[in-house]
Amino acid sequence: MDFALSEEQQALANTVRALLDKRADAGEDELWRALSEEVGVAALAVPEEHDGAGASLVEAALVLEEVGRSLVPSPLLASVVAAEALLAGGTDEARAELLPRIAAGELAAFAVPGEPALWADRAAVLLVAGDALLLADGPGRALASMDQTLHLGVVPEAGGREIGDAGAARARADLVGAVGVAALSVGLASRALEMTVAYSRERVQFGRPIGSFQALKHRMADLHVLVEMSRSAAWAAAYAVAHDTPDAERLAHVAKSYCSDALSRVAAETVQLHGGIAITWEHDAQRVFKRAHALGQLYGAPHVHRRLIALAGTAPAGA
Repeated sequence: MDFALSEEQQALANTVRALLDKRADAGEDELWRALSEEVGVAALAVPEEHDGAGASLVEAALVLEEVGRSLVPSPLLASVVAAEALLAGGTDEARAELLPRIAAGELAAFAVPGEPALWADRAAVLLVAGDALLLADGPGRALASMDQTLHLGVVPEAGGREIGDAGAARARADLVGAVGVAALSVGLASRALEMTVAYSRERVQFGRPIGSFQALKHRMADLHVLVEMSRSAAWAAAYAVAHDTPDAERLAHVAKSYCSDALSRVAAETVQLHGGIAITWEHDAQRVFKRAHALGQLYGAPHVHRRLIALAGTAPAGA
């Protein structure tokens, strides 16, 4: 497996980062339109025959990493999960009808009745996994979130037009969702570490920058290791799930578990190493902390994925 990015992949990541840096203060809708129209991120997970870009989950994960780094609200993960679920479980007619809408940037989401789902409260294309895969008649009910930039909704009960196989759609949504959250977590952890290192160079205590103190150097070096290990886990999982390799499910569980735990550690250290300013509303450290806890619960908490890895390891050969 080659973990190096191609020139096209690096250019995609750079383009998204530049746009997000330039328009981070824009409204949610305006920012999503810019990402969809200027970069085409909504079309990444959609095949070319359905007006998409025909890229893989690897490219989508790279963009999600940049979205995570920017701390902006974005429906990209919900859109990618919905597209992948539709490709896995939707009928040919449903794909032909709905995938071009998703590629064009219409808000899309995938939900299981009674469970919180990203952007299910605003989705124009809302897929629901009931006894069958359904296209809901309208958006779900909004839910409160610890991170106010992550929109969550719930569909109390299954209802809508039948458009495919719920089992296949949900299995794909769970895998892609876990990989997507891992990518968001890597981006956020990277941003948090950059913030912390920059602050340690500026904050002076006892006549010298606090970053020159050996104890703090060691702590930040440990965080750097966590970030890079997380990136490796997330990229490996994205590649495996994109290409349906035999170990795709295991790597998705590993990535979600490791990246969530790593982000939790990085977020906690970010608050500690920023001192008193980290708990103020004016500083981004409190946003990192909230986003880290919210991402840790999306698509399964770390301990849930570790349990699934353990259960897979005890299965009989050939099972």
